[in-house]
Amino acid sequence: MQKKWIALLAGLLIGSAAAAADNPQVSIKTNLGEIIVELDQEKAPITTANFLAYVKSGFYKDTIFHRVINGFMVQGGGYTADLKSKQPLRPDIKSEEKNGLSNLAYTISMARHDSPNSANSQWFINVVDNIGLDYPNMKGHGYAVFGKVIQGQETVDKIKVVLVDDKPGFQNIPVKPIVIKSATILKHRIVPPAPPAPPPVVEPAPAQEPAPVQEPTPVPQPEPVK
Repeated sequence: MQKKWIALLAGLLIGSAAAAADNPQVSIKTNLGEIIVELDQEKAPITTANFLAYVKSGFYKDTIFHRVINGFMVQGGGYTADLKSKQPLRPDIKSEEKNGLSNLAYTISMARHDSPNSANSQWFINVVDNIGLDYPNMKGHGYAVFGKVIQGQETVDKIKVVLVDDKPGFQNIPVKPIVIKSATILKHRIVPPAPPAPPPVVEPAPAQEPAPVQEPTPVPQPEPVK
């Protein structure tokens, strides 16, 4: 029985590794550096297919990060450097907000309007853990995560701290445009570095027993005098 469970567990692990190996990776090159994201097509197949279609079409070339809020997220995928809106190429997609992926730091999610099923081309990268964006924390809905940054976190960190300002129709827009020069699917996958091992747990030293106190030798009492 134990061998059977070991075999089943091994199969699950192999299957999980194979699924991860099939996940597409996309290079997003900006004027501040490169970001590589890995998409989770197993948990977010609709969103992944939609994003890849935009990437293959060249839609994101010369678009900008038009909304940058340090301590929250950086958003792009919908405007050119002269602040002209790009018309989406595809219909809005069904939200995959219930896929179990969380809006943690360096994950990529779909931007949308109030309706959960209104996402099309725009996306954002979380720069902190934003679990308040997860389903059902946003009025019974959430923002659908579909991948994560596996290389170029330092580029995201550069973007999040740029000087921003408000303009008609825009808030928190970088003063100097952050331009996406290209977005392409990697032909040769990269292997992301393994997460650092947690520090060893140091067991607290056992409390020392107090040193034994030597009882004073009793002083003999004098015999009563008659």
